[in-house]
Amino acid sequence: MESLTYRGSTSDFFRFSSGIIVKSPMRVWAGNPNQQKLEEEMEKAISFEQQVLEKLGDHPRIVPYLGPHSSSRGIKLSEASHGNLQAYIDSGVPIDNSLRWKWSLQAVEAVVYVHHKGVIHSDLRPENYLVHTTKKGSLDLWLCDFGGARCDSVGLNVSHLPDEPFFDPRMPWNSTSAVDIFSLGSMIYTILTGHWPYREGPPPVTVEDKSVYEAYVNGMFTAGRFPDVSWLKGGTVIMKCWNHQYSTAEEVLLQLTALVN
Repeated sequence: MESLTYRGSTSDFFRFSSGIIVKSPMRVWAGNPNQQKLEEEMEKAISFEQQVLEKLGDHPRIVPYLGPHSSSRGIKLSEASHGNLQAYIDSGVPIDNSLRWKWSLQAVEAVVYVHHKGVIHSDLRPENYLVHTTKKGSLDLWLCDFGGARCDSVGLNVSHLPDEPFFDPRMPWNSTSAVDIFSLGSMIYTILTGHWPYREGPPPVTVEDKSVYEAYVNGMFTAGRFPDVSWLKGGTVIMKCWNHQYSTAEEVLLQLTALVN
């Protein structure tokens, strides 16, 4: 299999065949004294994600799961034609307003569905949405990376939480639907503006830049201070996500849809 350059925090990616990738547990350096423990944890994460994807089943807003890949102890997934949403935004390809609005709706639609299935994603960010050309020639979103999700009905909870600016530091450190709804505010903001809250241009890359940015955002969010969105169509929805004024993702979708229509 062809090794792909993208790596997750616990996984490696390979091209199995045209349009199909394999996500497998990350290989740990043999000289690492914790090799066995780390590899067991990474295998557990992939197994966890497989169970979540099997529970979710087929849906147009979820990355298609194509079954296990036994030899690598991984899973097979459909490969998105245009990579992840963050990379697409950062590429500088022009994105018209109609596409930004469609993606905003689709980002929320995915969360409505997973919540309906009893799953909390708990790491919503542009990198975890994929951009794919459908048979109709339309660029659409797939939600992916369920390795940090929560699914109580099958006893799955990794206790993962998103990083700034997709997490509210005022909230308890628990994976709940409210975490995803807050994240949607920052997701919609990023899709509509082309950048993260309190950030111009691409997200920070270096450890130092990430640390400075996250500390600043953490301080602002802790104080209940968010970017001005009064000028932005959809700003009301974004602010209500940030201020926890929605009880469900369905409410977010309904109000966002009303703005589009």
